[in-house]
Formats: sequence, C-alpha cells, structure tokens
Amino acid sequence: MGARHKSTINVRPLPAKQWVPWHLVCSSMTAVDMPHVNVKELLDEYAQGKRDFRGMELREANLFEADLRRINLQGSQLQRVYFPYAKLSYADFSHADLYQAQLGDALLHHVDFSHARLVGANLCRASLRYANLRGADLRGANLQRANLYRADLTNANLSDADLSRANLERAHLTGAILAGSNFFQARLVDFTGTYPDARTRYPDGYFQGKLS
Repeated sequence: MGARHKSTINVRPLPAKQWVPWHLVCSSMTAVDMPHVNVKELLDEYAQGKRDFRGMELREANLFEADLRRINLQGSQLQRVYFPYAKLSYADFSHADLYQAQLGDALLHHVDFSHARLVGANLCRASLRYANLRGADLRGANLQRANLYRADLTNANLSDADLSRANLERAHLTGAILAGSNFFQARLVDFTGTYPDARTRYPDGYFQGKLS
C-alpha cells in the first residue's frame, strides 16, 4: 500500500483538550529533589544488574554506544543526553525530559516514550519499531529516515518535526498534531484522524494542494 495523498484527509480543528502539555503529566518531583548519578556510577550499577533508575538527573551525560536495554529512566531529567548508537530496546523513558537529546542511530525497539518531552531531539535513523510514543512531545524533532514500524504515536505532538524518508508502516497516528511536520518521501503514512495544517508537507511533496 503506497503513501496516502492528503486529499483524502478531512482536516479538522484541534479539540481544546486533545494535547496535554508535558509538564502537566510529568512527575511532581522537581529537579532539586532528583538524585544525581554520574555516568560511571550508572554503568557500574547497570552492569551489576540494577535496572531501576527512575527519577534520575543525567543532563548532558555522554552515553555514546551504551548498552542499556530494559533500563528504567521514567520521569528522569535527560536534557541533551548523548545516546547515539546506544542499545536501549525495552527501556522506559515515560514522562522523562529528553529535550534536545541525541538519539541518532539508536536501537529503540519497544521503548516507552509515552508522555516524554522530546522537543528538538535528534532521532535520525533511529530504529523505533513498536515504540510507544503516545502523547509524546516531539515538536521540532529530527526523525529523518527513522524506522517507526508499528510505533504508537497516538496523540503525539509532531509540530515542525522532520519525518522525511521515515518508515511509518502500520504506525498509529490518530490524534497526532502535524502542524508544519515534514513527511516528504515518508513510507506508508496513514493520516486518518490526524491534525495537519497548511504547512504540513506530505510524502508526495505537496503542501495543502500545492507542490513544493
């Protein structure tokens, strides 16, 4: 099944309560309350079998190529964390703050990013097969060439995100905000029930009926 042209979509106004801001669903724990752990401590404890690191403060940590499968970082502060080529399948980042995180080429199968803040995050070429991105804030995120096979993006905010050449086969986008999103040459996108606007770029290169 090829990419669907947006002429078949009924563009509708966004319901008043469709998008829940990240800060309203995140843990009430403040950054001051959060335990800080450095990278060496985290890796050592992970190697000893620990997986539960919920509510940690790891801003700008360098975890390049780290193997942290099934780690639980729910509700953690991970702004600008450096995760390129990391192996993070089955990890839990729900309600975490990953503002401008670097996750390019990372292995993210079955990862839970539900209600996470991923504003400006780099997920270029990341493998997000079966990932849970329900309600995630992905405004301005780079998802170029990302593999989102069967990913759940229900009610996600993808405003101004770049999904050009991404694979969205069987991905769920119902309720997603697509204002200014770029889907140029993206594969198998189903726009049913989504909220694009006049700036949304579709897989065939069109903007609201006009070729780019």
